[in-house]
Amino acid sequence: MKTYLFIDGTNLYASQYELFGPRRYLNFSKFIKEVEKKIKVKFNKIYFYASYSPKPKRLSKKQKLYLKNEGLFYRSVRETENVVFFKGYRSKTSGKEKEVDVKLAVDIVDFAHRNKYQSLYLFSGDADFLQALFAVEPLKKKICLLCMENKLIYQGLFHFKTYVISFKNKLIIEKRFKSLNKVFIDKGAVMVKVK
Repeated sequence: MKTYLFIDGTNLYASQYELFGPRRYLNFSKFIKEVEKKIKVKFNKIYFYASYSPKPKRLSKKQKLYLKNEGLFYRSVRETENVVFFKGYRSKTSGKEKEVDVKLAVDIVDFAHRNKYQSLYLFSGDADFLQALFAVEPLKKKICLLCMENKLIYQGLFHFKTYVISFKNKLIIEKRFKSLNKVFIDKGAVMVKVK
């Protein structure tokens, strides 16, 4: 039974940056191994979708730290086994991400119809992907969500089994979300300090 993990990489990066700041980042390989161990699954393939932030001509110290952190995080993703990294781009005028969300949603639906996987895990905090999951649901695929503690897909909690990754030994979520599973990961086991 093939199990695929689809990751909204830009969302994951923003989440980990918000949690840990510019001086630390997730070692993606160690992080995925911890997630697999905690939820008792092995991902046959990981599809990671992201775009790099645009680099302004004049960088502030804060921007330099952010871009360095982002580069190190994405390098750790690329060095991870079984990862397919789709790199979108940023609009030169607005700086907004292009192609990434559509590519992720299309791959979820396309791969399901071509029967490439039996189990689908989506790692994102963006509810825009729910329609892709609803399109796959009639195909009788197992569908689960993974979210960071600071970026939840609240609407998804009503429809799909959801794992919320937390780095603190507490997580306050309403009891009515029966499909919610809390996953605690020791940040010391998966974090890297930026040098």
